[in-house]
Amino acid sequence: MGAFTLAEARDAGVSRKRTRSSDLESPFYGVRVAAGSITELLERCEAYAVRMPPGHFFSHVTAARLHGIPLPWPLQQEALVHVSVLKPARAPRAVGVCGHTVDVSPRVDLIEGMSVLGPVETWCQLAPLLSLDDLIAAGDRLLGLPLPLAAHEELAVAVVGQAGHRGSRLLREAFAWVRPRVESRRETFLRLLIVRAGFPEPETNVEIPVRPGRKRVRGDLVFARYKVLVEYDGQHHRTSDRQFQRDVERLDDVMEAGWRIIRVLKDSTDAEVLAKLNFALRSGGWRPG
Repeated sequence: MGAFTLAEARDAGVSRKRTRSSDLESPFYGVRVAAGSITELLERCEAYAVRMPPGHFFSHVTAARLHGIPLPWPLQQEALVHVSVLKPARAPRAVGVCGHTVDVSPRVDLIEGMSVLGPVETWCQLAPLLSLDDLIAAGDRLLGLPLPLAAHEELAVAVVGQAGHRGSRLLREAFAWVRPRVESRRETFLRLLIVRAGFPEPETNVEIPVRPGRKRVRGDLVFARYKVLVEYDGQHHRTSDRQFQRDVERLDDVMEAGWRIIRVLKDSTDAEVLAKLNFALRSGGWRPG
């Protein structure tokens, strides 16, 4: 299927309707797919890519989701597809599509053969859309595990380049809080809770020394000086018997090495977590400055 001009799309007037054949539907003007076959963002993007002109690329929330950058739940469920183009070209206009223009030629990656704005540029675009903590969590993913999407220096250069743009102040503030090796959005929020409460900042996902002969142990939030480990116990820890057994063994090894462990559950309150952390850190020799 070839690309269609914006004029043709506007003249059509409708971009999503059932085709004459009951087993096909048109998610975008000029694109036909099997009815009910589009249920995920990737499938919607692949359908739109069929008619996307050269020089256009997925951006903003759509690019973030394609890169695996975590977002608040409402944005994770957004049905719109965001597409950008370099000025002076005009932003795409179609039902189901949110069009944008950018001033400077950006880095564009290929994901499943589709043109997608690079992760650092995408993070900058998110600044006007997210709260501070959500923007920090998104930045943590760029430097995080299991595979970083960018280097710290790339983020620094991008933040400087965004000066004067919408959201630039929030972006600078978020950048100051971004850390490497973070594995999840919940880890980000837990770290922020701890530091803002006046406790020392933990290291993120570093190895903890255990007795020789045991498997290496990597902790979520590590206070090495005080031998305290804070672990976020997500649902994935209980969905696999093997994973659960491994978690028990690794935490036993950490306790055997003289560490205190604080396990944070989904329903743990902030007050409970901070009270336990306060006791553990003080027991390890920490005193408020």
